[in-house]
Amino acid sequence: MSSYGGISSAQLKSFIERIERLEEEKSEIGEQIREVFAEAKGTGFDVKIIRQVLKIRKMETQERLEQEELLDLYLAALGMAPSSSSEGAQAAA
Repeated sequence: MSSYGGISSAQLKSFIERIERLEEEKSEIGEQIREVFAEAKGTGFDVKIIRQVLKIRKMETQERLEQEELLDLYLAALGMAPSSSSEGAQAAA
């Protein structure tokens, strides 16, 4: 086992090889994910919406509820919320 400047070459090589294997696996998984998206798109699903659903599912419930409330508030302020369409028209009059 050789050492250069206090660095074990065998240990370094082991780390590098492990990282390379993981990067290869990550690439393979990425390709599989792309294939699933393509399959979903081919059956008529909107991939953009699926990506949004995945993002939402990763969120904590409280964070998601806070974001939904803010979105509703912003849409209402712009007169874009379905429930505020009559309010927005009244406010504009």
